[in-house]
Amino acid sequence: MAKSMRFFATVLLLAILFMATEMGPMTIAEARHCESQSQRFRGLCVREKNCAAVCETEGFSGGDCRGLRRRCFCTRPC
Repeated sequence: MAKSMRFFATVLLLAILFMATEMGPMTIAEARHCESQSQRFRGLCVREKNCAAVCETEGFSGGDCRGLRRRCFCTRPC
């Protein structure tokens, strides 16, 4: 039982670290981006190119696959 709890804690820590590094540092020169979860994208977001194409039909400038559940988020400059 103790080994499985230790394993679960290790996996959880690695998942948190992976998600934190995915965001990356933001520089001051970057413009702000507004984002919203896509209303039309269905299924797991595997290819960001597909996500961006669907987001463009929704009036956004691009899109990114994010999160553990791999959802498509549409982005545009604010």
